[in-house]
Amino acid sequence: MCAAALPGTAAPPLLWCGDFDANGAGIERDWVRRTEGCWSEVRRVLLTREQTIEYELLSAQDKHGDPRWPAFAARYGFDPRRPVRWEVEALEPAELRRLVLAAVDPYIDRDVLARQITREEEQRRVLAAFVRGWGAAGRT
Repeated sequence: MCAAALPGTAAPPLLWCGDFDANGAGIERDWVRRTEGCWSEVRRVLLTREQTIEYELLSAQDKHGDPRWPAFAARYGFDPRRPVRWEVEALEPAELRRLVLAAVDPYIDRDVLARQITREEEQRRVLAAFVRGWGAAGRT
């Protein structure tokens, strides 16, 4: 049984966020292979080649000698003698947040979310009352 899915439920999607480089692609491929059958779909949310272009992200030199680089370079048309990488952290934090939230939004059960928010608000009220009472108890 796959640990990603609860018994009696459908397999969840895997939404992948990571750097756009040979190493990141290798980690993603390895993870998907090791967890085969756990996911209803696998989709790279961040960082894609298209996003590096759209956001005009600057590349950084990557380490030479990575055996995955030649295949990665060939796949995307990069110079095989000049390993480069793009880091997901190069995105503006607000845009990074927006992209992640947009990716997970279709999978959110609004009823479950509303119940959870209500539960958390109640817990905050109980904790606030406890803290107020704690301070009052110390002054007697």
